[in-house]
Order: sequence, then C-alpha cells, then structure tokens
Amino acid sequence: MSEFYDARDTRDPAAREADLFARLPGVIEAALRAPGWQAHLGHVDCAAVTSREALARLPVLRKSDLPRLQKESPPFGGFLPDGTHGLPHLFTSPGPIYEPEGEGADPWRAARGLHAIGLRPGDIVLNTFSYHLTPGGFIMDSGARALGCSVIPAGPGNTEAQLDLIETLRPVAYAGTPDFLKILLDAAAEKGRDVSSITKAVVSGAAFPKSLQAELAGRGVVARQAFATADIGFIAYETSGGEGMVVNEDVILEIVGPDGLPVPPGEAGEIVVTTLEPRHPVIRLALGDLTAALPAPSPCGRTAMRIKGWMGRADQTTKIKGMFVRPEQVAEIVRRHPEIEKARLVVRRAGESDAMTLDAETAQATPALRQALEETVRAVLKLRGEVALVAPGSLPQDGKVIADERPIG
Repeated sequence: MSEFYDARDTRDPAAREADLFARLPGVIEAALRAPGWQAHLGHVDCAAVTSREALARLPVLRKSDLPRLQKESPPFGGFLPDGTHGLPHLFTSPGPIYEPEGEGADPWRAARGLHAIGLRPGDIVLNTFSYHLTPGGFIMDSGARALGCSVIPAGPGNTEAQLDLIETLRPVAYAGTPDFLKILLDAAAEKGRDVSSITKAVVSGAAFPKSLQAELAGRGVVARQAFATADIGFIAYETSGGEGMVVNEDVILEIVGPDGLPVPPGEAGEIVVTTLEPRHPVIRLALGDLTAALPAPSPCGRTAMRIKGWMGRADQTTKIKGMFVRPEQVAEIVRRHPEIEKARLVVRRAGESDAMTLDAETAQATPALRQALEETVRAVLKLRGEVALVAPGSLPQDGKVIADERPIG
C-alpha cells in the first residue's frame, strides 16, 4: 500500500484551501438551523464566509463553556441542526460534555491519521482506549476498521488479561495512552511474557516526553502521536516525517490569540477548529490547547498545514491519563467537604506516568477526611490521586486551581 492514504494527502495546498472554503458556507447554513448556533453566531452571510479572513470574523465558541450551555439546553446545547435521529452513538466526557457520533464508517476521520502513523490493512490492533461512555475507544476502533485492520476491543487496565490477549492474538499495533503501553511492556518484561508482536503504536491522551519515546523505540516499538478530541475526532497526527503533526483533511485549524484572531505565522496560540460535517457542525471551537504552525510541509510529502503539536493549555483545564480535568470539578470536590477552605490540584510526572495530588487547606486534618477526599476525587474526576491536607493559608495566592507541573516535550 502507498505511503499515502489517498491523493488528497499530497494535493496542492491552494487547492485544499479552495475546497475547504467552498464547502464551508453550506456547513454554516446547516449550523444556523440549530438554535444554539443561531444564538451564538447571530446574523451571518453564509455565502461570504469563503476565506480564513472571513471565518476569523465569526465568534469563537469555547469548549470550556459547553458544560454550561448543554446544561441550559440539554443534551447538546442546541448545536445539532437535525437532532440525534440516525446518529449511532451518544457519549459523555468529563465536564460533563455530551458528544454525538457522526454517521459513516469513519465518523471521527481517524483512518487517514492511523495510516500516516503506520497502521496498514490486515494489522491486528490492541485498542486500550475506553469504550465506556467516552468516545476514545470508538474513535480508534472505527478508524482502524475503516482502514482494514482487525481490532481487539481491550479497553484500559487489567494488565494480566492484556498480556494474555497479546500472546494469543499477536497484535502488531497498540492504541492507547503512552503511559499504559509502558506499563504493559514493563509487566511483560517482569513476568517473562512475549509481547514482541507489537512493533508500532498510536498514542494519545497523555504527555509523551522524548524520554519515553526513546525508551519505547529501544524496545522495538515505533510510537507516534495523534491529537484527537471527543467532540472533533482526529485533528492532527505524527508521520514518518519527524517533527510536528500534520493537520487532518476536512478540518480547518486556526491558531489564535486571546482576542480570537489569528496570530502571526510561527507564534504560539490557542487551537480553534472548524469541521465540515453538516449533521454535527463545529464552527470555530476553541479547544484550550496551545500550538504553533511550522513553516513548511512535512518532509514525508504530505502538504497539509503542519503544527508543532501540543504546547500546553490556554486555561487551567488539563488532561491527566487521557481524561480532561477542569477547575470547576476541583470546586465541586471542595463544595462536597465544608471542612476544606481551599484546594489546588497539582499534576506531575512520576517516572513515565501522570500523577496528581489534591492539596487541601483545612483546620481538621484527620485520616477520615483524607480518605473521604480520596473517594470524592475518584468520584468527581474518575481518576485516582493522592490527597495532602495542609494548614489554612499554605497554598499560593496565585489564582491557580490546577497547577500542571509536567515538563512539556
């Protein structure tokens, strides 16, 4: 099979731009049938939105506002023009944010990115992303099957059972967080299990520092990153070309400043995404993730826009072990425990894994309170974390509810 998924991978960039913006007016027209988009966009001359300059004049919709908007107008904030009829799956992610799955064999546009990362027809893929409520497992599953792969719907956790699956079914590819891939490889080495069939991996949902990239490569696994979200699907992906990520087809990606306007070429800014799916239109959704554009097409030969990849967050929302954690969730933990005066969630790296500690100010530092807080953290964040009870006045007065201290890169 070719290095490229199809001819669109290498088409002239001007032709790509012309195609995207020829289709955009129809998508905006479809969006305006939905009351949520009507209220957000206001009056728009759809036929005039045929360039990046015209698109940049439309208001940004912040992903961080979606929980409130969806709560005010459940379940999807009034942003689906034709409702949910015919849509195969409906999901929820932490926030909560509710997401519909689009129609077709590859509704998250993942097959192209998986091909660029190295998957090929006939590959067996161990998919360890969750299939429970959140769309992560389905994003990878549908894309891999559309590409012609066979998928083991393993989900996360249960290391011993995963090792049994690998030894018996001999998958050549892994899909999941980089942290869990290392856990599997470490457990296999410790127990003398054979996981040598896995030689390539698509990883997402957590930091992937160069040290871990090098370690996996030393173990014979070529791992490349996908930048995907629950509401969009595949946005960008790594290729054999090395530095940076290639932006997916059928996605208009802008890099903007705090004012919502595009930043100069090469300058870091927030990722804003527009997609071209009339059933589930997304117009200038600001993700809260930072990146910068790279100046030239990828050396691999793909001609789409190229970005540096994830460069941090524009707000305090962060992703821990593949799950978004938001300041309002930390506030909910505090609300449930009147003994707590103030709290701050600190995220670090422990070896090659994410770790978090809730620092909580209280005058009633008891083992019972610590245990109760640990249970609330698991219930609200869907993640395990440590709790440190500290004296009132101990936490910094810097406005941070979530302090992400993990190194970037």
